[in-house]
Amino acid sequence: MTITAGPYHQGSRQVQDRVGVRELADHVGRSIGPGIREVAAAFLARQPTLVVGAADAAGRIWASLLTGAPGFVRATGPGRVSVAGGVPDGDPLAEALATPGTPLGTLALDPRTRRRMRLNGVLEPTPRGFAVEAGEVFSNCPKYLQQREPVEVLWDGPGVVRRGGALTPGQARGVRAADTFFIATAAGDGADASHRGGNPGFVEVLSPTELAWPDYAGNAMFLTLGNLVEEPRAGLLFPDWETGRTLQLTGRARTEYGPDGARTVRFTVEGTVESEHPGRLRWSAPDYSPANPPVPHRGRTTT
Repeated sequence: MTITAGPYHQGSRQVQDRVGVRELADHVGRSIGPGIREVAAAFLARQPTLVVGAADAAGRIWASLLTGAPGFVRATGPGRVSVAGGVPDGDPLAEALATPGTPLGTLALDPRTRRRMRLNGVLEPTPRGFAVEAGEVFSNCPKYLQQREPVEVLWDGPGVVRRGGALTPGQARGVRAADTFFIATAAGDGADASHRGGNPGFVEVLSPTELAWPDYAGNAMFLTLGNLVEEPRAGLLFPDWETGRTLQLTGRARTEYGPDGARTVRFTVEGTVESEHPGRLRWSAPDYSPANPPVPHRGRTTT
């Protein structure tokens, strides 16, 4: 998702035109640029986590969670971010984060303040971790962000707990209970990492290999859905805020449009990684976003 003639590629334009928000998207898109402002640099330096999205050597898209003491992510120039450390051993993106030129999407989200910032660019390995040369830097509104406070850091954990090709019953229960997940997508020579939030139950588990969720009204950019128009590969990251455990899914996603204008994204699971790593964070119970729509009652599924 590179910046050529403006911040949007044809996939995003196609969705904007279908929904009828091109003029609004043009206005919002003026906030996208390669520079890291002073306020953005200060925000990054306070964060103990960073979500990253990229493709592995096989071309599968994953979203991964990095953690560290505040300051492990910092701006080192007007368009460059340095990250100390990396993903834990066994993470699907371990190799990609050590490969020069990897297109990388990053998302810094602060549950304490309901603020978030996205920075997409190209990775360069460094002696202490990696750096990202920014192509796109922008902030998003606090819609659908649940507020939480950090509780403690857990320093024990077995690493990767389970790999598979479909959700286990326990993983399915965790997805149904989720109020937050992150989605990584890619198109052209760029990658992006974004956030999705709602009240528990907003993500449906239709089967061990199929999920669905509503695409709530947002900033009108349609970067994620636009990427999916051009490239259906995607990766999901479900954090367990109480234990620090993460569930990563890779697969393919598509958007369905209803006659009333509603949008639903359907995701086919092709791979799963469940992890519990040292240095993971535990967070408090959430204060749900007032923007979250109510979740309709649904029939029981079979997983």
